[in-house]
Parts: sequence; C-alpha cells; structure tokens
Amino acid sequence: MNPTAKLTNREREVAELSAWGACKKEIATHLYISVRTVENHFRNIYLKTECTKATELSAWWFCTRYQISFALSPLVRKIAAIILLMIYLSGTYGNNIDRPRVRTSPGSLVRTSVVRRRENNFIFNVA
Repeated sequence: MNPTAKLTNREREVAELSAWGACKKEIATHLYISVRTVENHFRNIYLKTECTKATELSAWWFCTRYQISFALSPLVRKIAAIILLMIYLSGTYGNNIDRPRVRTSPGSLVRTSVVRRRENNFIFNVA
C-alpha cells in the first residue's frame, strides 16, 4: 500500500464510501454517476494506492484518514485482533439469550412485552 497516494476529490469520495461498505451500485446512486464511472474510479484508486482488494483499500482509507501507522508491530496487531474478536463474540452470543423486551407505542398506556423464543415463535403478553 502506498500511504502517500494523492487521490482526486471524486476518488476520495468513492474510496470513503467503499471503506464504509457500499457496493459499486450504491456508490453510483449516491454520487449520481454511472456504475461504469465508479469502476473507472476504482481502477485509478487501485493503481495509485497499490491496493489489490477492497479490504486493502478499506484498510488504506482508514489508516490514512485517521493517521494510523501502516507498520504495526506484531504484538499490537495481536492485541487489536483479540479486542475486535471479543467485541464481535460479545455481540453474537449476547443476542441468543431469551429476555423480555418491553415496547410501548407512542401515546399508548398499554405496555406489550415480547419474548423471542429460539424457534422464532413470539408470545405477546398485554399487561
């Protein structure tokens, strides 16, 4: 990756939208340009940044945007990977617990609790 690559304003917009996970069609719609033009921008971006994949481009964009060093030590990489893995696992395992959620509609005095079961059956209790 080339940390000193200079992109045009439009290439920076395309790279940013791509880094945040937008596909080519979404980028084209958001910027009011054709998908073919987005593909041309990507070709130029990949040549300038020396990236070969969208994930590399995303990493390049975040590193250059937030002044993160491209050369992290192996220890720092492992610590960052462990922290991200813990965050991911806490989100995936935390959602499997059956717990009641209380929802009220605006202006309503009726409270409805919804309990989600593993077999995706819903039980509505009106209290």
